[in-house]
Amino acid sequence: MTATTPILVEHGPAISWIVFNRPDQANALSAEMLDAFSAALDMLKTGGAPVVGIRANGRGFCSGADLGKYGGTAAEGPAADAARLQRNVDRWLAMWDHPKPVIAAVHGYCMGIAAQLCVFADITLVAHDARIGEPGLPIGGGYIAPTWTALVGPKRAKEFAFLPGNWIDGRTAVSWGWANHSMPAGRLIPAAETLAARIAQVPPAVLRAKKAAINRAAEAQGWRLATAGIAETDALLHLEPEVLRIRARAAAEGLKPVLAQFAGPSSNEIAQDANRND
Repeated sequence: MTATTPILVEHGPAISWIVFNRPDQANALSAEMLDAFSAALDMLKTGGAPVVGIRANGRGFCSGADLGKYGGTAAEGPAADAARLQRNVDRWLAMWDHPKPVIAAVHGYCMGIAAQLCVFADITLVAHDARIGEPGLPIGGGYIAPTWTALVGPKRAKEFAFLPGNWIDGRTAVSWGWANHSMPAGRLIPAAETLAARIAQVPPAVLRAKKAAINRAAEAQGWRLATAGIAETDALLHLEPEVLRIRARAAAEGLKPVLAQFAGPSSNEIAQDANRND
């Protein structure tokens, strides 16, 4: 494979890694990259190691959707936009339904739909200094944070969603319940591979049954139902007049000045400031 291949698959004895490999584009998820991700995940149902891992090359895990393709247009229409968004949810559900355990190892930035993707992994490891965040522009609605609710609860999901460009670090992600463990970035891959080696000692049929049983318990509490309408809600909001005005400004003025309008302290920064003032 070449350095420009957007998704790499690297096999180890216990874990087969799906690797995001667009570092020059901040690993933004293009349509080509998403299709390659789905193809790799499908191939690993019957091939590769007993555990599937997801990690990234470059400075960060993933900056989210490729903005050149994000958000739909009036010409595309809300139905086509919703179908596109639902395809992404279905890609993540393929991790949830995968016969093998899936581990996500997150370093650097993990923004937008990348923060949604990780919710569907079975185990998530994060670097202490990871930045897990919402899109900087409020141009969608109810697509990412609802998938967080089962992990972090509705109050924290709302806090995450209501602040444009909000983000939390790795330690906060663990304390909220979004991730399993936080550690220095250099320990992420060794830790994932150690976990995978221990998991791989369990017979594959037993692992499948354990995963299916826990998934059923989560689904009995509404896990899958919570994802059912998010594509339609997001597509509807993409055509809201105020959203269209923000998108038009970004197209005319560039992204940076419009992002600056919505910039402000994150949940992490507000909490840290409050603690300093105690």
